[in-house]
Amino acid sequence: MGSGLGGLCCGALAARHGLEVLVLEAHDRPGGAAHGFERRGFQFESGPSLWSGLGRWPSANPLAQVLRAVGESVPVVSYAEWGLLLPEGQLRIGVGAEPFFEAVRQLRGAAAVEEWRAFMAWLEPYCRAAGSLPLLAMRPGLGMAGVLGARGSATLLRQAPRLAALGGAFGPMARRHLRDPFLLHWVEMLCFLISGLPMDQTSAAAMATLFGEWFEPNASLDYPLGGSAAVAEALVRGLRRHGGELRCRAAVRQIRLEGNRAIGVELENGELLDARLGVVSNASPWDTLDLLPEDGVPRRWHRQTAATPACASFLHWHVGLRGGEGVDALPIHHVWVGDWQRGIGAERNMLVFSMPSLLDPQLAPEGHHLLHAYSPANEPWELWRDLEPGSAVYEALKAERCEIFREVFSQLVPDLADRIVLELQGTPHTHRRYLRVHQGSYGPAIGADRSPFPAGNTPIEGLQLCGAGVFPGIGVPPVAVSGAMAAHSFVPLAKQKALLQELGL
Repeated sequence: MGSGLGGLCCGALAARHGLEVLVLEAHDRPGGAAHGFERRGFQFESGPSLWSGLGRWPSANPLAQVLRAVGESVPVVSYAEWGLLLPEGQLRIGVGAEPFFEAVRQLRGAAAVEEWRAFMAWLEPYCRAAGSLPLLAMRPGLGMAGVLGARGSATLLRQAPRLAALGGAFGPMARRHLRDPFLLHWVEMLCFLISGLPMDQTSAAAMATLFGEWFEPNASLDYPLGGSAAVAEALVRGLRRHGGELRCRAAVRQIRLEGNRAIGVELENGELLDARLGVVSNASPWDTLDLLPEDGVPRRWHRQTAATPACASFLHWHVGLRGGEGVDALPIHHVWVGDWQRGIGAERNMLVFSMPSLLDPQLAPEGHHLLHAYSPANEPWELWRDLEPGSAVYEALKAERCEIFREVFSQLVPDLADRIVLELQGTPHTHRRYLRVHQGSYGPAIGADRSPFPAGNTPIEGLQLCGAGVFPGIGVPPVAVSGAMAAHSFVPLAKQKALLQELGL
């Protein structure tokens, strides 16, 4: 249920292993947060804008590994620079260690450079540990050891102390080695972009993986040609290549239970579908609860799941604008932070701007560019909860809250108002409507300082969860892992081992 990246990874891998798979999607197109849409020739994205590890093989990116497993790939354009609008000023920083050293040298001096260099040297073995084990080897209830075999288990044992250290939050690791305020703010910003949480709650493993990719020699980011929708389409091709099926406009009304076992679903049109092995929900934990008959769910699990705290939501700004001097030479991405002292998660204190047509001109009409900006998990649902979309009060608040995008981007393009030919604004209600996600949320606000994300298994036999609501958590690589784990819960261990050997993992 649900064709987000987690659901598609699950479905495509399960079909690759020979299972009969049906993916159900309520929307008229697949992808979840990665779906795209067209307006007047502009091919907009709805979600992910930062990608890495898709354009090379071997790759440590679990999504790239799933694509490889199902015989698919996505053409990419690599790039190595992004822009920042920070309280310290406007910057253009290259991906990788040396470009960042130079930026720090200009902003904070030689002492800060040495502080960061020492931190990265200390962190490097942990980055190696995080990247040494294939996440596709994870299996519900078994961990990695049973899948990796003797050689892989030996690697796991050697790395165990460092992997244990990565089981908590990244904040204490950073604070132990960094004192310069800008460096701490920088880490805080990256953590929030990754998880929607401050660094004292962001997974250390996730950050070690990020730094391991970004700060290796010749590091670069990838943009998939065709946008995030092209990634979803590649997974759908992989699903169908192996005999799986996707049905859009097929919203689920209820997960059907027989005793304590999931036996299928009922669609909103009344159609009953049976499941031989089980059901996988790519809906959020809260929305999955709404699809279960209340009298069939163990009370403790229901209570714990319902009480899961939620990250805040988003504002979205989709713009079509005329290109030309002053626009065509911009980096594809900019991140803006208003005030470090307000806290990185303060509402409308951080914005992300993405102009993928700078790398992929087919996304916009000739001579034009498209811009997708969003406030990353810092827009409070409470401001919007009681408003009716389309009402005068709602429209006024939407215009007021989204004006910040125009104000900030005008710092880069002073004649922005004269260039805009199309403008669309989105709110938490928009996010909830198209993604069918509780409160339009980014996902669970589960801090790594307290507990890991819950596993994808449930107390209901045959019901698995995948996506941003379960382990390993929020973000493209984690949801790909969750999808693979859900698929492998229905697959014999020998088949999972054979897949890893075939991929060289």
